Amino acid sequence: MDAVSKIHEFERFGSILGLERMTSLMKELGDPQDGLKYIHVAGTNGKGSVCKYIYEVLEAQGYKVGLYTSPYLTVFNERIEFDHSYISDEDLAKYTDMVLDKVKILTDRGEDSPTEFEVITAVAFLYFKEKNADFVVLEVGLGGIGDSTNIIKDPLCSVITSISFDHTDRLGNTLAEIAYNKAGIIKDNCPVVTSSRAEEALQVFRKKAEDTGSEYFETKDTEVRIIEETLEGTKFDATPGNTYYGLEISMKGEHQVENAVCALKAIEVLQDHHDIEIGPDAIYAGLKKAIQIGRFEIMRREPLVIIDGAHNPDGARTLKETCHKLINGKRILMLTGMLKDKDREGILKQFLAVTSDFVVTEPDNPRKLSSDELKAEIEGLGGKAMAFADPDTALEEALKVLKDYDCLVCAGSLYLIGHLRARLI
Repeated sequence: MDAVSKIHEFERFGSILGLERMTSLMKELGDPQDGLKYIHVAGTNGKGSVCKYIYEVLEAQGYKVGLYTSPYLTVFNERIEFDHSYISDEDLAKYTDMVLDKVKILTDRGEDSPTEFEVITAVAFLYFKEKNADFVVLEVGLGGIGDSTNIIKDPLCSVITSISFDHTDRLGNTLAEIAYNKAGIIKDNCPVVTSSRAEEALQVFRKKAEDTGSEYFETKDTEVRIIEETLEGTKFDATPGNTYYGLEISMKGEHQVENAVCALKAIEVLQDHHDIEIGPDAIYAGLKKAIQIGRFEIMRREPLVIIDGAHNPDGARTLKETCHKLINGKRILMLTGMLKDKDREGILKQFLAVTSDFVVTEPDNPRKLSSDELKAEIEGLGGKAMAFADPDTALEEALKVLKDYDCLVCAGSLYLIGHLRARLI
């Protein structure tokens, strides 16, 4: 059995928040997470992109950096990256076996088994420790307080991106409750940067920073001047602290400017609070190089095919705004599929502001919504849809009718766009 199959065997334990199992497992492994230098990133939307920006800037400066993100889109190894390479199959097998040997010790003495995400996180910590990473950019999996990444003690900087409604069954039904959970990554005397704009969430972050004696920075009022926006990226000036002229990013959309500004502020924290050398050349080069696959990613030019990870109302709104700005006036066909437990009406209302024409399918996930149900929901909101349960068939049919459109946009579920991306490469 390969490493990924071994890890997936832990899916049966579900997703359970809390650090008890992780603490026991890491102790058995010798606490490899201790001693590494972290930038810890939480949030509802944008955290993956912020991680990428920070990672690429540190790499451009010449540091050896680890990057831990989730979920993956095309290959499992995407989740653990070091020095611009995904973890190899051989290393994944090696470190997975090391972790599973310790898991057996725990379960043999009657302790609860770790979850799948906890096993993966332990593999990442062990890998980065043995690689002797200078820094680790660590993305939270779910929430903050009880997420397995929150076992780390004193990050160089805690970063919290935008907050919106997602995973409300776990994190709370108000923005304040969700923000409280995310704020769990704020540690004593560790600087905090947030790009959140919701005042209800910001009040929670300010209080947690005050209670922990942590210096606190908001980026929502950063002065930004957009110079140019195209399908190639955005050029802009920004003053998150220092002033930067003519910054360029390759990720599309105004929200990516906000993410880049958040990353810039975190970088300034590393410079000013920890005396870490990061020069302007690295900042400019790293921001431009950063690409987050599956985020308004252009897969084909003729005809234009775009995939995007929008899977909650806030992400869908961002996708709508980016489409209106960058492909306004084009005849758009959307290929979508969703999970049952998402705010589908909230997502679809944003999608229907992009186009009224849909091909619908089903993500490869037990929580998937049937294509027929999604078709009915779209038509109930005034749209038109063709339904195909199999995503390969749906893509094939969408590409067939694309002759009548200018662009195909695929969104609605990370599971779906990961599958489609592999077919479109």
